[in-house]
Amino acid sequence: QHGSVRNYKPDQVPDGWIEQIVAAAQRTSSSSNLQTYSVIVTTNPDKKAKVQVISGGQSHISQAPVFLLWCADFSRLKRVSEYQGYDIEAGYMENFLVGAVDAAITMQSAALAAESLGLGFCFIGALRNDPEGIRDIFQLPDLVFPICGMTLGWAMEQPMIRPRLPLEAVLHRETYQENDMDYLLEYDQVMIETGIYGGRQVDREDRDPADYGWMEHSARRSSKPSRPHLRQAINKAGFQIK
Repeated sequence: QHGSVRNYKPDQVPDGWIEQIVAAAQRTSSSSNLQTYSVIVTTNPDKKAKVQVISGGQSHISQAPVFLLWCADFSRLKRVSEYQGYDIEAGYMENFLVGAVDAAITMQSAALAAESLGLGFCFIGALRNDPEGIRDIFQLPDLVFPICGMTLGWAMEQPMIRPRLPLEAVLHRETYQENDMDYLLEYDQVMIETGIYGGRQVDREDRDPADYGWMEHSARRSSKPSRPHLRQAINKAGFQIK
């Protein structure tokens, strides 16, 4: 079971462990073995502080001894293509998706490797609030785009394990099944009982605040625009999605 860590001890990660973690992650699957990802590691307090500001002030970004930035990377493949006498066609949506998926599955493999060593982590998707700012901080060249961050270190305490949707809600046989709402309603009640939404309720005339759970929280969040600047930022990074 995994719980995201948002409170870290000041202890440093031992020398060589980051290399072990990333080396283990490299063994994960990669589309056509193109390996269109890169990871940047920093322990620099100034860099972490800037990432924290971009990411909505999440204090554990500065607190964690290590921060890793996972990127979709077609810059390396561009250099390979030019060396071989080809012009790279990186501007297709498929290519960007390949890079994003490569980065995501490699990041998850790194997370599992880190946990096997006793470390805790938390993914930071909020850095996409300002991908251009992140690109400036880490001096990312064209065709390298930040997908997600990851704090890493020793957990101050055991994190809360959040319940997941019942298996019946996500596992489908042969064809997609639109399951009835019972699974979701049961899960909603389980999440309410964890107390994690305490203080996060939003008043609605037709809802009791005590009923604020996963369904209301997720529906409310999904009803809002989600980082509409991303397409422009991706194109500005040289992908020019088509």
